[in-house]
Order: sequence, then structure tokens, then C-alpha cells
Amino acid sequence: MKFLVKIKAYILRKITSKSSSDFDFHKTSNVLFFRYDRIGDMIISTPVFRELKKAKPNIKIFVLASKTNRVVLENNPYVDNVFINNKNNFFSDLLLLLKLRKLNLDVCVEFDHSVIPHAIFRLKIIKPKKIISVLKDGRYGVKANELKMYDVFSERKVNMHFRDIWLQTIKPFGVNPTSNHYDLFTSKKQEKIAASFLFKYSNKIKIGINLEGAVKGKKIKDIELENICKKLGNNCEDLQIILLSAPQNLERVKLLQEKMNLDYVVQSYKTNTILDVSALIRYMDIVITPDTSISHIASTYNKPTITIHENNQQSYKLFAPTSSLNRTVFSQSTNSLNGFSLDLLLKYCFELIDSIKK
Repeated sequence: MKFLVKIKAYILRKITSKSSSDFDFHKTSNVLFFRYDRIGDMIISTPVFRELKKAKPNIKIFVLASKTNRVVLENNPYVDNVFINNKNNFFSDLLLLLKLRKLNLDVCVEFDHSVIPHAIFRLKIIKPKKIISVLKDGRYGVKANELKMYDVFSERKVNMHFRDIWLQTIKPFGVNPTSNHYDLFTSKKQEKIAASFLFKYSNKIKIGINLEGAVKGKKIKDIELENICKKLGNNCEDLQIILLSAPQNLERVKLLQEKMNLDYVVQSYKTNTILDVSALIRYMDIVITPDTSISHIASTYNKPTITIHENNQQSYKLFAPTSSLNRTVFSQSTNSLNGFSLDLLLKYCFELIDSIKK
């Protein structure tokens, strides 16, 4: 086993070696950001693109995104081009990577905070002049400073939120960020549909409840949802609950809503993209959600938010909601929402409702 680790360490050192470049970051004309993972990660990264573009408007900002999270950047004025990566099929991406190599990129920014082989291989093919990344832990006994392909590691202090960790990556360009708020750019059509749907509830406190996240185990169970809705309705007359769901779960949530048979609980219209649901959340008064991209959308619009999080403080600190009014209920499990306190969640709901009424 030790021999195998030594072999892996040797290979890692070899593939992350490169000849030095004296390129000056202040002369950068284009930057490619690696962000081909989840929707929530892309939302949290949006301050990076804005702050760099505002400080250096002549720099072309490119993003290597996933098919899933690319929609977050639709209509974003701070991003010049989005390329689609297929993380699970390296060879299908080879033509794209060679195309990116021909762009003769000045800088690549890789946001991963650990050693990721597929990112390393992509960087080797693209071959930018400089590479910036988040400070990484070692792997196979190889320390971060032995990964010679990375020219700069950004600062990562204890208890820093990921939005601030990722913002550190633009400091080599001489940029000191002035804001860390998120960006989402919904269309007028999306906002009109949302406003029209919610118009009939304009005199009520509108509470959006998202039932599940992208990760298995991050889910509000049906019986938990029913208890939340009934107890909220019994204690607050002037509220309207809107159930949010992914398109593929529309029918299941409809049946759940019909089974509850509560006139103050309705299902949202079909939201095909993350920007469709963003337009809806923009008009909510309170959002209740598992720890997922919905919490970051709510933070974008500074909506009072209650999140349900697995019992993992390290993860929470990195991805915590950033709305000025937010509460979090932790489950008893480290990898699911099992065992979270309904009573505490309801207590937080009533606190936020009282704050809104005042």
C-alpha cells in the first residue's frame, strides 16, 4: 500500500510540474474560470466575475461551466463567454480543450480546494500562462507547494465562507473586492410570470418551501411538510405557502398538496430553469429550504431564510446563507436531514414572520 502511494505521489508531482513563466498578472487580457460543478457553487462564485470585470473592464472573462449550472450565468453582463464542460467524459471534451488552448489564455482560475485529477488534466491541455487556485491540502503525501503547475494559491482563513475564499483568487490581478453579494439576472418575462402568479396573494405573507436539494438525503419528508404547513396556518392567518419543486417532481408535489387540502398551500407553476424559480423567490417574503442552491438564490435577494442543514459545522460555515435575516436548523445526521427539530424550525418561522410584520 505504501509503495502504491509513493507511485501516485511521484505521478502527481510529474503531471503538476511545468516550466516557469514571467507573465505579469497586471497585463492579463483574458481569464478562464473553472466552475463546472453544482448550481449553488456557481451562484456563490458570481461576485468573482463582477468584481474582476468592474475593476478590469478590458479583461475578457470566460467560464468553463457544466450543462447544469451554465444557466446561472444567463444574461450576466460580467461574463463574456461560457464554455460547456463534460466532467464525466474527458474524451468528449478534448476538442473543446484544444480550442481553449488555441486561445492562448493568460490565466486560468481553478476553484477546487483539493487536488482534483480531472482539473489538472484539463489545465495541462489548455496550458495557460498562469494558474491560480484555492489553497489546497496535499494528497498522497505531496504538499500543496509541491504542485508546481499552480503559480498562486489564494488565501484561506479559518471560518471563511466560500464566496470570500473564491474572491481571494482575483487579488493577484491587483483587485480588492468591494462587495461580495451574489448576482442573478432574471428576464422581464420571468419576472412578469412570477409577479402575475403571486398577485392574488399580495396582501399575505408569502412563504416559499423548497422540499429537496440536489444531494440524496437533503429532503423535507412529506409528513414533516404537512406538520409545518398545518402549524404555520394554525398560528398565522394572513400567510400563503407556495411549494417549490423541480420540474420532474411536479406531479408528486401536486398530489402532496392535494392530499393536505389546505387552502393556504399551493404549488408553484412549473419552473423549468433555476432562473425561473429565482424570479419567483424574488417576490417571496420568507424561504424555507434544505441546504441547497435555493438558499443561495434567497441570499441573492436578501430574503429572510430558514435552512435545514446536516450536522456538519465545517460544511455549514463554507456554504451558510448570507441573507441579513437567516436561521438554520441542524439535523442529527452528518449526511442527511434526518432528525431536525420541527419545533425549532417553527419557532424561527414565527420570529421571521414577526420581523416582517414590524
